[in-house]
Amino acid sequence: MNTYALVVLVALIGEYVLSVVTSLLNIRAMSPRVPDEFRSVYDEETYRQSQVYTRARTRFGLLRGTLSLAVLLLFWQMGGFGWLDRLCREFAGGPVATGLLFVGTLVAGSTALGLPFRIYSTFVIEERFGFNRTTAATFALDLLKGLVLGTLLGLFLFELTGSLAWLWCWGTTTAFMLLAQFIAPTWIMPLFNTFTPLGNGELKDALIAYGRAARFPLEGVFVIDGSRRSAKANAFFTGFGKHKRIALFDTLIAKQTTAELIAVVAHEVGHYRRRHILKNLAFGIAHTGVLFWLLAVCVEQQGLFDAFGVAESSVYAGLVFFSLLFTPIELVLSVLVHRFSRRYEFEADAFAAETTGSAEPLVSALKKLSADNLSNLTPHPLEVLLHHSHPPVLQRIDALRALHVTEPSEPLLASS
Repeated sequence: MNTYALVVLVALIGEYVLSVVTSLLNIRAMSPRVPDEFRSVYDEETYRQSQVYTRARTRFGLLRGTLSLAVLLLFWQMGGFGWLDRLCREFAGGPVATGLLFVGTLVAGSTALGLPFRIYSTFVIEERFGFNRTTAATFALDLLKGLVLGTLLGLFLFELTGSLAWLWCWGTTTAFMLLAQFIAPTWIMPLFNTFTPLGNGELKDALIAYGRAARFPLEGVFVIDGSRRSAKANAFFTGFGKHKRIALFDTLIAKQTTAELIAVVAHEVGHYRRRHILKNLAFGIAHTGVLFWLLAVCVEQQGLFDAFGVAESSVYAGLVFFSLLFTPIELVLSVLVHRFSRRYEFEADAFAAETTGSAEPLVSALKKLSADNLSNLTPHPLEVLLHHSHPPVLQRIDALRALHVTEPSEPLLASS
C-alpha cells in the first residue's frame, strides 16, 4: 500500500468514524422536554414525534453510510477500478469514450446501490411521519429526468475538460456556473416543479408594498408545487437580474399568516441585498479553481493510479481517485462554508426584522416551520459545526429578540 492509498483509506475511515460519533452525540443531545420557547407550537406528542423522526433519519443515514463505505472498500481491494479501466479501454474507441464509459459505469453502480435507500427514505420513513406526497410515477420521472440531465451535463463537461489545461477548464466552468444562474430558474427547475406567479390578493398586495418599501422589485414571486412531493414547507431565492425568483412552497402559504410570509420573503430578500448569493458564487468559483489545480497536479502522479490498481494514468480515472483523495480537505472546506452560511442566515434574519419593523413575525414563522418539519430543536454543537447550513432555530430566535426592532430602518434600506 503506497502513500496515496494510505491517505485515501485514512480519510475515508476517518470521515466515517467522525460521522458516526457526531450522529450518536446528536441523538444523546436531544432534550426530553419541549423548550419553553416552543410550547405554543409543540405539544408533547409533536415533540416526541420530532425526536423519533430525528432518530429514524440518523439511524438510516448511518446504515446507508456504512454500506456505501463497505462496498467502496470491497470494490477497491478486489481490484475493481483496475478491472473496470481495462474493460473500458478494450470496448471504447478513444479516451473520451473510455472516460465516459468508466465514469458512467461507476455513477450507474452508485445510483443502483443508492436507489433502494432513496425508495425507503421516501416511501417508508417520510411516509411514516406524514411528509411524503410523492407518487411512484413522480419518483420514477424525477429519477429519469435527473439521470438524463446529469448525463447531458456530464457529456458537456467531459468533452470540455478532458484534454484542456486546468486554467482553461476553470475559466470555462466559471462561465458555465454563471450561465447556470440564469438557466436554472428558467429551464431546469421547471422540469421538476411547476412555478406559478402568485395570484392577486392580500398576500400579493402586501408583498409588493414591502418590496417598494425595501426598494426591491417583488413582482417575480412564484408559488412552487412542493406539495406534489412533500408536506414540508420552504422558500428560496435564485437567479439574477430579470431571471431572479423568490419561490414560496404552496405548503408554506397554506400554513403561514400574511405577516409571517412577508417576514420569510424579507429574509430571502436579505440574502440578495446582503450579497450572500454573490459571495457564495465567488467562493464556489474559487473552490472550483483550487480543485482543478489540485486535479492537474494529481493526475501527473502515477502513484495515485497505482494505489487503485490502474496501470495507465488518465484524466477520467484521476478525477475519480482525486475525489476520494480530496475527502479530508473537502471536509474542512465544508465546515468553513457552513460557518459562513450560518452567519448569512443571522444577517438575513436581521434584515427581515429591521425592514418589516418587527422580529416577531419571523420568530413565529420559524417556530411553525420547525414544528411542521419535525426539526430537532437541540442539535449537538458538533452536528451543527459539520452539517448545518442554518443555525439552530433557538439561536436564531434569541438573535432576533436581541435586536429590539421597533420600526423599519430607513438608513439600512438606503445603504443596502
